[in-house]
Amino acid sequence: MSISPRLAAPRFVAVLLALVLALALAACGGEEEKAATGGASPAGAAFPVSIQHKYGTTEIKSKPTRVVTLGLSDHDAVLALGVKPVGAIDWFKERPYGKWPWTQPLWGSTPPTIVGERDDFQIEKIAALRPDLIIAQYSGMNKGQYEKLSKIAPTVGQSPKYDDYAMPWQEMSRVIGRALGEEKRMNDLIAGIEKRFADARKQYPQWAGKTVAVVEAYEPGKYAVFAPTDPKVDFMKSLGFAVPPKIVQAVGKEYAAEIGSERLDLVEVDRLVFLNSDPAAEKNVKNDRVYKTLKVAQENRALFVPYEEPPVGAALSFMTVLSIPYALDQLLPLLAR
Repeated sequence: MSISPRLAAPRFVAVLLALVLALALAACGGEEEKAATGGASPAGAAFPVSIQHKYGTTEIKSKPTRVVTLGLSDHDAVLALGVKPVGAIDWFKERPYGKWPWTQPLWGSTPPTIVGERDDFQIEKIAALRPDLIIAQYSGMNKGQYEKLSKIAPTVGQSPKYDDYAMPWQEMSRVIGRALGEEKRMNDLIAGIEKRFADARKQYPQWAGKTVAVVEAYEPGKYAVFAPTDPKVDFMKSLGFAVPPKIVQAVGKEYAAEIGSERLDLVEVDRLVFLNSDPAAEKNVKNDRVYKTLKVAQENRALFVPYEEPPVGAALSFMTVLSIPYALDQLLPLLAR
């Protein structure tokens, strides 16, 4: 069973959209002129490029201009480098690729063509877009799909070092930066975000080593406790928090441990973060008889965060060079209360 947020379009004022765009551009090291022109390096400056991945080595001979992204969040890193993908995949049929305030200004009026949903790629539709690069990083692309796609255009698959959907955001971003000939610019973006995490750890030293659990209450009495490799948990770890061994053991190689109320002892931690896609979820959790017995509940150390309105949970789920600054701005004040 797969538990995932039901992502829906948030409504935000124009001021917030402008603010997020300013943050994204500022993260590029203040290179305003480059950002305005797409931040492209001189044509051919970094090419050819060879990238090793799960299914072999892909050579990219010249700077791509027509990019298709097949990972759930790959488009964010591509957009951050001034390139608008011509094709992207859908997620729960709700077009999450362009809904959020950290990407809306960058897509503008030219959204991509939808070429599939999650790992169900529409090969013919991808071919019709005539891409010169296909990227599948935060993806479950299999070998058969790769072989078909690589006949259409150079295709960069997942890292062989990690399970699907477990590659750190920094490494996915660096691969995308190399593939687009913008390695230095991407490294600068990553360094800027890592500095923000370091600044937060310095500002809140009391978080260092404190145990954390990130949970979704997807039905009354049913919970998904996310794995240490999940982007949402990775965000908390970057702030200094630690995942207790009992959660690591319970999750195993899955993306989450799916438990009932009787196993809520797993989330008896120093800081508990609930991500809610259903407005009634917080009430359901607080009415759970087992939850009421936990010290983390009695001492008010649980934080309830929406996936949308505002889309804090969505930003944590994406965990990209564009969404992380938004998530930091939104979540740090809540955690500091």
